[in-house]
Amino acid sequence: CEKGEQWVQALQLFVDMGVGCVQQDTITYNALLSAFEKGGQWIHAVGVFLEMADSCVDTDTITYNATFTACEKGGQWAHALQIFREM
Repeated sequence: CEKGEQWVQALQLFVDMGVGCVQQDTITYNALLSAFEKGGQWIHAVGVFLEMADSCVDTDTITYNATFTACEKGGQWAHALQIFREM
């Protein structure tokens, strides 16, 4: 879904995982973040990033890179800067 910029399908898969018995982890969150970044959905990317912190899911370089790039593509440098300051 990420490579085809099909962020809606990626989101649906992610939600379905949460409803089922599949654990959402750093890798699945990062895949969703990357799909949002590629699809130009910065606000969704920031929301998922914040959800990771609320859910105590570990973040990594990919997490920050996808979130920063989504903000950059959306012209939201202030959001990216705020996230950077909270690292």
